[in-house]
Amino acid sequence: MARQKQKGESTMMDRDPFAEGERAARENIPAEANPYPSGSDEHALWAAGHEKVAGTSEARESEGS
Repeated sequence: MARQKQKGESTMMDRDPFAEGERAARENIPAEANPYPSGSDEHALWAAGHEKVAGTSEARESEGS
């Protein structure tokens, strides 16, 4: 019998590269740390999520100067 997935637990099948990229940017992890193979769809999604958050925080910082 398969055990149920606990809250916050993920598997390879339900990973969301875009959300992972957003989370990485919020945690100040550099874009170069993208864990997916360059050229893959997942790499592009992770990068887009990272850029969305990183771009937003950079815009906020420049407004304050």
